[in-house]
Amino acid sequence: MKRKIKKGCLAKGIVLLSIAIVGSIMSVKACSDNNEEELEKGKEEMEKEAAIVDTALVSRLADFASKQRPEGKFAFHVYDITADKSVYGCNDTLALPSASCMKLLSGVAGLKLLGADYHYWTGIFMRGTVGNEGTLNGDMAFRAGLDPQLMVPDLNIFAKAIRQKGVRKIGGKLIVDLHISEPVKSEEHWYPWDLTFSKYGLFYKGEERVVKALKASLRGQGISVKDEQIVVASVPKGAKCLYVKRRYIDDVVKRMWKNSSNTQATAMLYTIGSKVNPKGNPVTEGVDYLRRFLADSLSLTSPSLCIHDGCGLCTHNRLSPLALTTILRYGYQDDDIRASLMRNLSISGQDGTLAREMASPKLRGKIRAKTGTLSHPYGISSLAGFCEGSNGHILAFAIMDSEMSVLDARVLQRRLCEALVK
Repeated sequence: MKRKIKKGCLAKGIVLLSIAIVGSIMSVKACSDNNEEELEKGKEEMEKEAAIVDTALVSRLADFASKQRPEGKFAFHVYDITADKSVYGCNDTLALPSASCMKLLSGVAGLKLLGADYHYWTGIFMRGTVGNEGTLNGDMAFRAGLDPQLMVPDLNIFAKAIRQKGVRKIGGKLIVDLHISEPVKSEEHWYPWDLTFSKYGLFYKGEERVVKALKASLRGQGISVKDEQIVVASVPKGAKCLYVKRRYIDDVVKRMWKNSSNTQATAMLYTIGSKVNPKGNPVTEGVDYLRRFLADSLSLTSPSLCIHDGCGLCTHNRLSPLALTTILRYGYQDDDIRASLMRNLSISGQDGTLAREMASPKLRGKIRAKTGTLSHPYGISSLAGFCEGSNGHILAFAIMDSEMSVLDARVLQRRLCEALVK
C-alpha cells in the first residue's frame, strides 16, 4: 500500500526545506562576504606595507653619505619604485657630467618615440625585365636606411639576391637611395681618441663609401655595372623589392646599454632626429628632441641640465642623480621599456660593462645598471640602474662622481650598492 502524505505535512516540509536552503545560502553569502572583507583588508595591508620605505635602508644611506670620501664632486639618489617614494638623496639635484649614463636618456626616449617593435630595414629593388643573357632591361635600386650594424660584407646578401634573379649586367641605372649622405662628424667637445669612426655602420660613413662598397659587392658576384650608371636618387615607383634586411631596435639598445657603444647611441640619436623631422639635420633634431623629452615627459626643467649628444662623450653634458632616477622610473612604468631595461642593462659580475665589477657574492647578479666613465679632462664616473632592496622593493638609484679618480669613484659605487641590497 502506498502511504498517503497529508497536504499539510507536505506544505510544512516544503516550508522547512525552504528555510533551510535560505539559511544555507545566507550562511554561504555571509562567509563569502567575510572572505571578501578579509581579502580587501589583506590587500589594504599589503598596499600599506608596500608604501613604507625601509627605514633601515634610509639609515644605511645616511651613514654612507656621511662617511669620509676622496676629494671631488659626489652625488647620489635612491628611489623606491614599489613604494613610489624617494628614499634618500645627497646633492641629488647637482648637475654633473653624465658620461655614458646619457645613453639611458637617449635609449628610453628613443624606445618611447619609435616603439619597442621598431626595426631598421635595407632593401634592393628591381624595375624591368631580365633578358636571355642576364641583362636587366631596366633599373636596380638600393635603399640604405640607418641600420647602424650593417657593415660592408653584409652587402653581399643583396648582390646574391640580384644574381639569383638571373641578372649578370645592369642595363639601366643603379640607383642608390641614401637616408643621409654626409658621414658622421665628431661633436665639437669630443676628444679625438674617444671614438673610432671606422666602427660606425656603413650607412654612417657617407655617400662615397656606400657607393664604392656597393659597386665592389656587385662586381664580386659577377654583376656588371659601370660607374656612369650609378646615380644617387630615390627608389623609383613601380620597382619591386627583391630582398629586405631587417634589424630590430632592441639589437641597437642592447649594444648601447650593455656594451656602452657610442656608435650605436649616436645612431639612435640620428634615428630619433630623422623620425622627428626627416628633412632636418638628424643630430640637431635629435638633441632638440631629447631636451624636450627631458622637460615635457619627465618634468625636468632645471637650466643646469645640459644635453649635447646622445652617447655621453661630450664633457659638457650635465645630468643629476635625480634626473637619472626619473628617467629610470619613467622607463620602468612602461611595460615594453621596462622589459628592455631589464634585458639590456649590464648585470653586476656577469656581463656587459659590469662583467668584472661588483662580482662578490654579496653583489653578483643583483645590480642591473648603466655605467658611465670618462678619464679626461678629469675623472668622471657614474652608475645608474635597478636592484631589489632587502625588503623586496624595487629600487632605482644613481650615483655620480667627477673631479675624482675613477677607481675611487667605483669603490663608492660598490659601497652604495652594498648598502642597497644588504
